[in-house]
Amino acid sequence: MRENLHRFFRAARGAGVHVSPAESIDAMRAVSQVGFSDRTVLRDALLLTLAKSQDEKLALGDCFDLFFGQPEPRQDQPEINSDASQDADHSDQSGSASEAGEGQPPEGLGPLAQMLLSQDRNAISAAIASASGAASLSDIRYSTQRGIFSSRILDAMGLQRLRDELDELTATNPALAERLRAALDALREAVRDTVSQGLALYAREEAENLRNEILRNAPLARIERRQVAEMRALIRRIAQRLRERYSKPRKRQRRGHLDVRRTLRRNAAWGGIPFLTAWKRKHRDRPKIVALCDVSGSVAQVSDFFLLLIHSLHEVVDDVRSFAFSSHTIEVSEILEKKSPEEAMAEIMSKVGFGSSDYGSSLVDFEKDFMSTLTPQTTVIVLGDARSNNLDPRADILRRISERSKRLVWLNPEGRLAWGFGDSEMPRYATFCSVVRQCATAQQLERAVSDIVATYQ
Repeated sequence: MRENLHRFFRAARGAGVHVSPAESIDAMRAVSQVGFSDRTVLRDALLLTLAKSQDEKLALGDCFDLFFGQPEPRQDQPEINSDASQDADHSDQSGSASEAGEGQPPEGLGPLAQMLLSQDRNAISAAIASASGAASLSDIRYSTQRGIFSSRILDAMGLQRLRDELDELTATNPALAERLRAALDALREAVRDTVSQGLALYAREEAENLRNEILRNAPLARIERRQVAEMRALIRRIAQRLRERYSKPRKRQRRGHLDVRRTLRRNAAWGGIPFLTAWKRKHRDRPKIVALCDVSGSVAQVSDFFLLLIHSLHEVVDDVRSFAFSSHTIEVSEILEKKSPEEAMAEIMSKVGFGSSDYGSSLVDFEKDFMSTLTPQTTVIVLGDARSNNLDPRADILRRISERSKRLVWLNPEGRLAWGFGDSEMPRYATFCSVVRQCATAQQLERAVSDIVATYQ
């Protein structure tokens, strides 16, 4: 039972259901109470202990049906033709042929041949399941491995002995050999179904990880239309990781770390028994971030992903002010805090998105209306390609922004080889930046934002 449940937990994770060690222990305790006999009760018990949302409940239900729905041998086995039956009935051979005609497997055959000739579907299904465990079917990862695992399962069931018996029967009892060969073909189909089921269950996590790894390293500006939804889901998972890793200040951080020396000195009167404790506190600046995101037409394909990640910053850091610009600048903090990512992005893009980029004019707007948001504790993040359509870039304003803030970080979605060519003002802007990072992929974007937030932890 334990190994079977562990395989199910692995399949559930591949289906997108987060199963923690504590949840798996709860599920095993529940299963030990309800047992495996009633599949409906078992299904309800696993869904109650593992699913945390409606989406996870649906995914887990589908995974359960697939995992516990063992394939049966196909019933489309060809019947022995009437001529062969008549020949067998009127043959002067030994009684083995008449026994085969009556459906009774003759003595002397191996367990697999006996099972196939008796057509005991429950026994065959149980044997396939046992052989699948022996062949480590849960280790299957790619569709190209189907043939390998099918051969392993059949070998574990005793295929080699069955082949030897078929060679002998072909010479001594052709009718029985034909019947056994047809049963073997049906068994092969059942094993292929089992391997396909295993591939659907256990390879999903590996396939998804591979897709995510490819997406994480794919240029954001060249994502195909069919991949946009997958990339947005990937950015959401990145944002979730950031929220989990860099949540709001923890109690331990507020309390500090135990100062062993001061604690021992303070409790000297009690023989060193720590009745009174002393704590060391390391001063950390209160996180304060100002984000400026370019949503002009030149970065239209990546601005959605930038805004998604900025949306997560509002959940990670207490004090975040966000601004969006193309030819002018508006504040979007309230939109990002009060609305879902999709609604927020749609509203921001409708107000200021897809315009012709003018960094100089946008910086003028920021200096005029929002310069007071900057303090010596502020980290300013600019997300954009620094292309200003050959207009005045107003690098002097960026210098003043840098002087008023703690750090100025520029995240550029273009490759470094493109900086400074055409209307790119990146080299001029980089002079006043504390950090300049290329963020052409989701992985680079995650690392850059993670490094920024980590400085406040």
